[in-house]
Amino acid sequence: MPLRLIALTAYAVIALGASSIARAGQAQAFTNAHILPVTGAAIEKGTLVVRDGKIVAVGAAGQVSIPGGATTVDLAGKTVMPGIVDSHSHIGSPAGGDSSAPIQPDVRVLDAVDVRSTSIRRAQAGGVTTANVMPGSGHLLSGQTIYLKLRRGNTIEDLEIALPDGRIAGGLKMANGTNSIRTTGSGPFPGTRAKSAALVREQFIKAVEYRDKVRKAGDDASKMPARDLAMEALVEVLDGKRTVHFHTHRHDDIITVIRLSQEFGFKPVLQHVSEGWKVADEIAKSGLPASLTVVDSPGGKLETLDVAFRTAAVLDKAGVLVGFNTDDPITDSRIFLRSAGLAVRAGLSRDKALYAMTMAGARMLGLESRVGSLEAGKDADFLVLSGDPLSVYTHVEQTWVEGKKVFDRSVPEDRLFATGGYGAGRGQTLHLDDEADDDVRE
Repeated sequence: MPLRLIALTAYAVIALGASSIARAGQAQAFTNAHILPVTGAAIEKGTLVVRDGKIVAVGAAGQVSIPGGATTVDLAGKTVMPGIVDSHSHIGSPAGGDSSAPIQPDVRVLDAVDVRSTSIRRAQAGGVTTANVMPGSGHLLSGQTIYLKLRRGNTIEDLEIALPDGRIAGGLKMANGTNSIRTTGSGPFPGTRAKSAALVREQFIKAVEYRDKVRKAGDDASKMPARDLAMEALVEVLDGKRTVHFHTHRHDDIITVIRLSQEFGFKPVLQHVSEGWKVADEIAKSGLPASLTVVDSPGGKLETLDVAFRTAAVLDKAGVLVGFNTDDPITDSRIFLRSAGLAVRAGLSRDKALYAMTMAGARMLGLESRVGSLEAGKDADFLVLSGDPLSVYTHVEQTWVEGKKVFDRSVPEDRLFATGGYGAGRGQTLHLDDEADDDVRE
């Protein structure tokens, strides 16, 4: 039998066992689970009710009404928690700015993400449901990021998140330190930290002037400046419509980011902050959040020499909003939950560690009203775990995005992306029509 027919047959068997869960308007009730809402106390033998991609109710057994006709799934012995929000990832092999200039805010990774990349499948296997996909850090400003829901889809439009005003959700990637300095004399790129900051200032001054001209022109098209895509992106930053995600490691570089943000009035997310423990009080005073990459192996750049597992605990104690990220492929998305465990071992509380994996990232992306916790009205993004999320022995068994299962460890193809092996590096090739695909993967 041809390979494609074998795959389709296997999927058909799975579909029959699924009894068409998640039909439009049909409720799903996940019962008897140990539920970790993140924004509230853990619930023993809890029930999670989902309908049309949204959470309808969550609570203890007997306190939640299960709608008539709902499909019930018994999750006794399992743990349910919100889908992980990764505030810094490079899944989908995005490429941002090129070598022509150190500052390129007009570049969009929207135009460069491969939605069939196996890295997205691996992220689903690791429980990531929302991700900030960014260009690299080899530029002072390498382009616009995009916030993705890791749904199933054929195009980037199937994964993008639309904001209420119609814009596509995303931020702006900036960097300082070794990566963006590159090497002295490397064309248009800065050779020092001071020059790096100077070039950034020049661009924001231009953006302020561009914004002022647009505002002064009003409805008079004859007075409008020539359209400038780079300036438009920076004006969105100045107006608070686009968050800067600032790659920064060394303590002095972190302070430079704070200084620039205060000078021009934008609010960045501090990404990495390897030496954040050295300037914890200064970060707290600035009110800026920090997204940490927890690296558990030696090596890397000299500016990360003093990276410490205790950074999350130190920053949290100082009053900083702390989150975690994979910087995938720096940390494989499949083992992202380990970051929380390592932080707890170094002094962060258990509750704060789980918050850092979920709600903290949601707040950093401005998506806290939709994702990050299990609450009525939010998107039905959740994980089914085999045990405690901080245990190295626990597996992500299922990943659900907006009420649809996008990963199931019991399905051979999905398990392949979770564990590796022959074929795990091959991009997605099997795509059914939408209706059939819903049956297959639910």
